[in-house]
Parts: sequence; structure tokens; C-alpha cells
Amino acid sequence: GGAAPGAGGGVAEAAAAFGDGSMYVERYLERPRHIEIQVLGDTHGRVVHLGERECSIQRRHQKLVEEAPSPVLGPEQRAAMGEAAVRAAEAVDYVGAGTCEFLWQDGEFFFLEMNTRIQVEHCVTEMTTGIDIVREQVRIAAGEELSFGQDDVEIRGHSIECRINAEDPLRNFLPSTGRVEYLEVPTGPGVRWDGGITQGFQVGLHYDPLLAKLIVHGPDRATAIARMARALDELVVGGVDTSASFHRRVMDEPDFRAGRLTIRYLEDHPDLMEGEGDEALVRAAAVAAALLEEEERLRHSAPRVGAAGAGAGTMSAWRAAGWPWHRSR
Repeated sequence: GGAAPGAGGGVAEAAAAFGDGSMYVERYLERPRHIEIQVLGDTHGRVVHLGERECSIQRRHQKLVEEAPSPVLGPEQRAAMGEAAVRAAEAVDYVGAGTCEFLWQDGEFFFLEMNTRIQVEHCVTEMTTGIDIVREQVRIAAGEELSFGQDDVEIRGHSIECRINAEDPLRNFLPSTGRVEYLEVPTGPGVRWDGGITQGFQVGLHYDPLLAKLIVHGPDRATAIARMARALDELVVGGVDTSASFHRRVMDEPDFRAGRLTIRYLEDHPDLMEGEGDEALVRAAAVAAALLEEEERLRHSAPRVGAAGAGAGTMSAWRAAGWPWHRSR
């Protein structure tokens, strides 16, 4: 076919600037998925892959939600993408943990780049394979062989990770700063919290906004989604705005629940950046307001003690009943 509009100008500009008008053209994928393959290579020539991760939910090319395995891949294509990643690593004698990233659309996949490190989202692969990637990286660095082969890798269940960032999703993910006044972390079966904050931690502007990673695992995707929804409901970070409320809305969104994902997911669902903020904090504020109101009522209704007829006295500390349930932890 003919050249794309503007191609002639690009060729002329390159020729004038560099003396070479050659143009590299690649296929445009309008609505692809971002799917990546985790690999491990040791110093003894062995390279294995640990399956894929679905990382299509992104903002400005920064991942927000990751899961493993991808809801769109079957066994044959999973094996094909894994083999392609292994071949790429072998071609450069790769050593260590790495990730081959691909774009996937309409059953085809295209190499994007390789990240030569342990990535933030490695946790979902650990949860589904039972392999400690950080441990393997250390063993590889010590010159040891991988402790397993490709045939030993088995994908079990489904895992989802939400990146809890110090950003306000209701204000276009505006960075949030301040002191973490209160922190309540979810627990329970299949729930993992990889956090870098504690109560009293000061969140500044000079570092990456990632505060923690909330990861869940379940026997299937539906169970993993339900567990993540519950975990997000239980998570409370007081004093700093976080992306948790956005993640909670994603868990209920029909396209996400059906696995219909592309890298344009946020563009297609602007309503996910709308709402009432962190629902857990809203509930906590409502309870606190009710408690303060009741304390004030009890203070004014308490009997006074003092000389008869004095018309004034001190408030008695007597109460008709204790209120142990309202005491903060």
C-alpha cells in the first residue's frame, strides 16, 4: 500500500539531518493487551519461564493492576509466548530474573521490550507458581544452578495485585503527601501485603508514589477478585489519599470481571475515576463523628455535684453504663 501521511516529510528530514532517509515502520496496534513473560536464567546455560502476567490496566504506561495468568491465553499460546521469551533470553546469554514484554491483539503477540530486573509485579507469579523469584535471583548471583526445570513449573490458581499509590484518583491521580495517621492492613487466607509504610510514616513528593502492593491468590479468577474486593474494603490508610478506592471500583467493573482488558482500559472507563473517595475512610469518619456527638451528649446530660442550691457544680463522672465498644484500638 501507499505510505502513511507525513512519511515523506519524515524521510526528507532524516535524510537532511543524518544523510540517511531510511524509515523503520512497525505495525500499529489500536487496542492491544500488555502481556509479559517472567524468565530466569542461570550461569550454567539454563533458562526457564514462569508463565505470563496480564498488565493491561495502566495509566501513562505505568501499571496499576496486574494478574496471573492472563484471562485470555490458552495453554498453546502460553507455551508459544513462553518459548519466545526463553529464546530471546538464550540469544543474549541472559543471567538472572527478567521479563519479556509483549503486546497481544487478536490472537497474535509482538515483542515489546525486555526488562532486566525483578519487576514490581513479580508477586503474582510467585503466588501462582510457588517459586520465590527473589531467592532464585540470589542463588543465581551466587553461581548456583536453578533449583527447578521447565517441566517443574506449574501454574496453580489465580493471583491479582493492586499497586497502592499515594495518589488521588478523583483528581486525575494527583500526588498526595502527608503523614500516615492510621494504617489498618487486610489479612486472611490468600492475602499478601508487601508494604513500605507504617503508621507515622511521612509521604513526600520526591520519591515514587508506590506505598505498598496488595496481592491476593485464589483457586480461580472469580475467587481472587472477591478476595481482593474484601481486602480493599478492609484496607485503611488515614492521612494520605491513595488509589485504593479506584482499585475497589475496578473489582466491580463488568469488563474487568469478564476479562475484557486492553491498554486503553482507563480511557474506556472514565467513571472509575469518579466517586466518593476512600469508602473505608468515609465510614470511619462517620463513626468518629457519631462517637463525638454521643460523648458531647453524655457530657451535657451527666448529673452535677456540688452544694445544694449553689446553682452550679462540677460534672459527675458517673455514667449509667460503660461504652467499651467505642474505644479506639
